[in-house]
Amino acid sequence: MAVGAGKPDLIINGVSNAGGGEYSSVKVDGVGTVNGDVSAVTFDANGVTKVRGNLVAEEIDCDGIMKVKGDLIAGRSVVDGNIKIEGAVKGDRLSVNGILNVGKECELETLEMEGAFNIGGFLNAGQLNVRLHGKGRAQDIGVESIKVRQASKSKWNILWRWMLPRFSPELETNSIEGDEIDLEYTEANVVRGSRVFIGKGCVIGTVEYRTELKVHPGAKIGKEVKTGG
Repeated sequence: MAVGAGKPDLIINGVSNAGGGEYSSVKVDGVGTVNGDVSAVTFDANGVTKVRGNLVAEEIDCDGIMKVKGDLIAGRSVVDGNIKIEGAVKGDRLSVNGILNVGKECELETLEMEGAFNIGGFLNAGQLNVRLHGKGRAQDIGVESIKVRQASKSKWNILWRWMLPRFSPELETNSIEGDEIDLEYTEANVVRGSRVFIGKGCVIGTVEYRTELKVHPGAKIGKEVKTGG
């Protein structure tokens, strides 16, 4: 992680470009581009922000649209809007209210997601809590615990329908593996876990469970397998 002692601050206002480097804090208000890798203790972006390299920060707060050309490595990140990382993501806690796109793998201690997401590689998280307004996609998912729900009907759904008009709110992945698995509106080839709840709207090829399996009457499962342990 970045160390702020002795490092300068970077402030971008309006429409402007700046060079990458090591900073104590970075603040973008408007339309800002950082050319190259950047590391900072805090990275605060409001508006439209582009990082043409890797972004490393202890804390990230993004309101608006952000695009990172490389990897994102962060302690705690909060995003309200649309964030796209062409590389991989690694961090402690990521909270997104909006749209998350990751080109490669995503490794987090906690992911709180409300909106829609697409992970190009493996999604690895300790705690994964998802409330979908649109599609959620990942190649494979490995977790300690996962909970997937459709977002409740509210005034915000009007906004999401405008942003995501073509996609029904559901999770699509090849496999989900974890200890505590609680799913609704999920399509997967394989689900493996200790305690597994397959809720409404789910279509699962094979469920393998060690301790407990509960299935909603409206869910569809091809095969159920009780394993040892």
